[in-house]
Amino acid sequence: MTLTSPTKIDRDPLAQAISKAQENLLRLQHADGYWVGELFVDSTLCSDYVLFMHWADEVDPVLQEKCVAHIRRRQIADGGWNIYEGGPSEVNATVKGYFALKLAGHAPTQPWMQEARACVLRLGGIPQMNTYSKLYLALLGQFPWKYLPTVPVEMIFMPEWFFFSIYKMSSWSRAMLIPLAILNHHKPSRALSADKQLHELYPVGSEQDFLGLSRKGRRLSWPNFFLACDAVLKLLHKLPWKPGRQTALASAEAWMTERMGEGSDGLGAIFPAMLNSLIALKTLGYKNDHPLYAKAQRDFEGLFVDDPRDFRIQPCLSPVWDTAINLIALRESGVPAASEPIQNAARWLAAKEVRICGDWFAMNRHREPSGWAFEFNNVYYPDTDDTMMVLMALRLTGADGDADAKQRFERALRWLLSFQCKDGGWAAFDKDVTQRWLEDVPFADHNAILDPTCSDLTGRVLELLGYIGFDRKSDVVDRAITFIRDTQEDDGSWYGRWGVNYIYGTWQVLCGLRAIGEDMRQPWIVRARDWLESCQNEDGGWGETCASYDHPNLKGKGTSTASQTAWALMGLIAATDPSGHAALDTRAIRRGIAFLLERQSSDGSWPEPEVTGTGFPRVFYLRYDMYRHNWPLLALATYRAYRSGGGHEPSFYHA
Repeated sequence: MTLTSPTKIDRDPLAQAISKAQENLLRLQHADGYWVGELFVDSTLCSDYVLFMHWADEVDPVLQEKCVAHIRRRQIADGGWNIYEGGPSEVNATVKGYFALKLAGHAPTQPWMQEARACVLRLGGIPQMNTYSKLYLALLGQFPWKYLPTVPVEMIFMPEWFFFSIYKMSSWSRAMLIPLAILNHHKPSRALSADKQLHELYPVGSEQDFLGLSRKGRRLSWPNFFLACDAVLKLLHKLPWKPGRQTALASAEAWMTERMGEGSDGLGAIFPAMLNSLIALKTLGYKNDHPLYAKAQRDFEGLFVDDPRDFRIQPCLSPVWDTAINLIALRESGVPAASEPIQNAARWLAAKEVRICGDWFAMNRHREPSGWAFEFNNVYYPDTDDTMMVLMALRLTGADGDADAKQRFERALRWLLSFQCKDGGWAAFDKDVTQRWLEDVPFADHNAILDPTCSDLTGRVLELLGYIGFDRKSDVVDRAITFIRDTQEDDGSWYGRWGVNYIYGTWQVLCGLRAIGEDMRQPWIVRARDWLESCQNEDGGWGETCASYDHPNLKGKGTSTASQTAWALMGLIAATDPSGHAALDTRAIRRGIAFLLERQSSDGSWPEPEVTGTGFPRVFYLRYDMYRHNWPLLALATYRAYRSGGGHEPSFYHA
């Protein structure tokens, strides 16, 4: 259907689309009350697992063949492998893909292997890989340990108040690095036969001349300081006497194993840390039947998707995140709070509140633990984003007389507010882990050593506070809005850290500003609205490629997707003049609604093969399968509610 004027918007198709989307979500709900959609990622996870099986000398031929088939299916036309749908070949993914195939018995003379090798060399070969990828090669003897940056295990001793400690790094880097520090000491390489090695992936002359770390730029600089430190650490490693090393190794092992125990589905409950911890446990002598190793293996295998048509590995699981968003979408679209599906989801979420002081306590001495993690069980790493989303869901599901629900909400809100950083914004897992000089540490080339404050997260906090009637004149809100204004781009948009990309960031900020009561007619806010409108595609939808993280000139540009169209619509609806409902009937909003109505599938979902989720910008992206089910429903429901003058559903909790 094509909508050309506000009077031609047929409410029946809108109501039907909402009803179909609701029914679809309710079908997908698990009996325990939660939802969990698959997280689709690139081929590197299967490649890494093949490398691990060969390093451990425990190759499961059936599982290897499934991984190999997955890898082969994702090889693109130029012979390489990319890290998001439609993206260019990427050197780390391509080397890993080639290596996994070669380990599995694919001869270098096979056409697809020749194409892959040519692509690797065009991309600069093994020397251009990042540190973590080179480390996996070192485990199999294909990269010299002496040319890898040192990851000193003694960093476990650095106190939280010191200028450098493991708690000055992001939670995900911390969980990845502690196992790697153990490996850096032991250097547990496995010898490969000549036919499995990777000499052909080094450009001519580079194996000896261009592997080392070299000084950069000015003589006095943070990069060169850390390179000098690395050189000293390498010299100290050669000494026969290493005071404190064994104590440091024992402390690192204890730190790692504690976070792999009960309450956690693996170290950090994320693929890289979980795989690194399996390697570290084996290196430390843990046998396969040791209870901790057996649990770690089960946790890791919980990431497998054994689809007969395409075996896959997920980077983690997302039940808390998916459940919170779905609950919001269902409630905002009219499913009653007292209904069984809503109450089951609310009870499941409430039971997942984290009540221990995890790693976050090192940088935030808030003494009343709360919050929610992304995964089923990850008690050391609750995060602010999931907590925001859960509170926005629970505000729609409780009863005014429920004392436990009220106490839980207030406790979690206090925990969330305690994470406001010095600049007024919120980061994801920690407070004030933002020291930019850490990005120059030699092993920080994965673009994720910090946990930066984000406009998208800060906008979501404002949205939550607005819905519960938080004091607009409070210092918390004032500092957050100052942060938002300071991080606005010249064209009016905002960067999106946890979703692709400027469409995601701009949507969240506009919704937050509207909810907290900002005058949406202010020029700086109108500029954001105009930017969103300017990005609309000819088909009426919105889309943005992951390449916008590398090339800002691509911001807001890409194939239209259901989730990004939903985000843009909700941003535009939030940015409309609140003085009249007719303001919603702009041409851009009408065309966006038409896009969603026309492209809804018969089962109530929307097709979306594109990647719209962000793990680490420029390094790792993911497609949330649930996004094609929930965000379009929420956008349609928001449009209907604002047109009728109702706005968002009222909260059971009021600040």
